[in-house]
Amino acid sequence: MSLIKRGNAWWVDFVAPNGERIRRSTGTGQEDLAQEYHDRLKVELWRVHRLGERMRHTWNEAVVRWLKEQSHKATIETDKIHLRWLDRFLKDKYLDAVNRDLIDKITDAKIAEGVSNATVNRLLEVLRAILRRCVNEWEWLDRAPFIKMLKEPTRRIRYLTQNEAQRLIAALPEHLADMAAFSLATGLRRANVTGLQWSQIDLTRRLAWIHPDQAKARKAIAVPLNAEAVLLIRKQIGKHPHFVFSYKGKPIFQVSTKAWYKGLKTAGIEDFRWHDLRHTWASWHVQNGTPLFALQELGGWESPEMVRRYAHMSADHLAPYADRLCELRVVSGTNHDTIVAQSQK
Repeated sequence: MSLIKRGNAWWVDFVAPNGERIRRSTGTGQEDLAQEYHDRLKVELWRVHRLGERMRHTWNEAVVRWLKEQSHKATIETDKIHLRWLDRFLKDKYLDAVNRDLIDKITDAKIAEGVSNATVNRLLEVLRAILRRCVNEWEWLDRAPFIKMLKEPTRRIRYLTQNEAQRLIAALPEHLADMAAFSLATGLRRANVTGLQWSQIDLTRRLAWIHPDQAKARKAIAVPLNAEAVLLIRKQIGKHPHFVFSYKGKPIFQVSTKAWYKGLKTAGIEDFRWHDLRHTWASWHVQNGTPLFALQELGGWESPEMVRRYAHMSADHLAPYADRLCELRVVSGTNHDTIVAQSQK
């Protein structure tokens, strides 16, 4: 039988003209709609086999393949959130039906939720990446529609001064203060600090390491531990058998808590997120002369472009060129005085 009821949905089960056995859900519990899906699919497969037409694929098929191939991504859970939201517009649609008008409709609907342009763009980036893969790798489409991104304001880098950092750490409860200070000493991301285990620490060599599956760029990161970082780690010895940082004997997974925001308020610090501790660490490095190539390796950034946003924090290498203008004016002034003096003789 070509149609089989499994649970609440009908499934098709037949052999295609090329000999391949087709088993898939129709996505409906209504037998008449399932029969229509079955008949259309058989006709399509016949045309593909006999007439050489391209097989039409649905958005759902693309999503399933995308998630399978991208399961290694550090941001895959965020991608899933975007894909669940897109489902209301693209579920069961054929890929060649995803056109510019539909994409504009999706964009407008997301904007109507009152989110920022950056949030809209992150959603559109996932949509664009899947459609491009349908064209360039899977050959499911001849071309993908152009997706125009919204303009995003260029945000300044938010970082703390040394004095602000001291005030913040003093205002936080001990477990958060230690983690914040460790972040300022190493530049590690929040998840790498909360997930840091004793098996990743070598105090003799003053070194920690982040495994590839823990890193955003999926590359291992060696983390040199300065004197402050070593002291903070030694302070945690004996508190938990596996995790370096803990609270009352339990691992810490959330840092942006009421205690964090209360500490910010007490310290008089506004517009500051936990991730800005990493920006602060990077800014301090550049201000103290750390070359950008070294900062990239220390911070585990995948590309130099990610580090260049901190370049304006240091202009020491440009100072000699700026001073040349002063030298030129001094020389020019001296020559003018000499000429005047000689003309008066």
